[in-house]
Amino acid sequence: MPKVRVRQHVNPLSKKYQTPVQPPKWENVYALPAQPLHLDIGCARGEFLLSMATLEPNWNFLGLEIREPLVEQANAKVSELGLRNLYYLFCNVNNSLKPLLETFRVGTLQRVTIQFPDPWFKKRQVKRRVVQPELIDTLAAYLIDEGEVFLQSDVEAVAVQMCDRFEAHPAFRKQGAETWLATNPLPVPTEREVSTLSHGEPVYRALFIRR
Repeated sequence: MPKVRVRQHVNPLSKKYQTPVQPPKWENVYALPAQPLHLDIGCARGEFLLSMATLEPNWNFLGLEIREPLVEQANAKVSELGLRNLYYLFCNVNNSLKPLLETFRVGTLQRVTIQFPDPWFKKRQVKRRVVQPELIDTLAAYLIDEGEVFLQSDVEAVAVQMCDRFEAHPAFRKQGAETWLATNPLPVPTEREVSTLSHGEPVYRALFIRR
């Protein structure tokens, strides 16, 4: 299947993306809905989760993405492969995360990844970044105790802001004494991560644990 050409930047504050998602019935999505859930926020084309779902069949995986054509293509691939532990959902995470997570059984959400989010460099655009205090509040409410949030970016300022916001929340503690993790603790890198490292550029990573 050819890759879909889509816009690189989508403004989550635009009127088009203000309607919260209507969650599906998870028993129609996952073969075993009670399995631990790994949530990937901003999954893009979904290649990372596709590899993770293949490696870890005892987990369910959910990718959230604001660019609908990417979601459609990713779900078509899941259907072709017959995977029943992976699903992609088109939504704006800033208004859909809470209504989405409240449809899962308590204790289901155990791991979250936010990887290479859109940096929105200009000062007036910072409010468009995905990691806002409200998002962290929601993750704190639904993530299991000792659950993980893994962050990474190739833009240091974005990584610093994400970490600062998680560190400011009483529900989360940063894992490790070092400023950044030297390696990725997950078994699968993202396409962006591989590309960045292949050019000799740094990746800024951090792991947070739900207290």
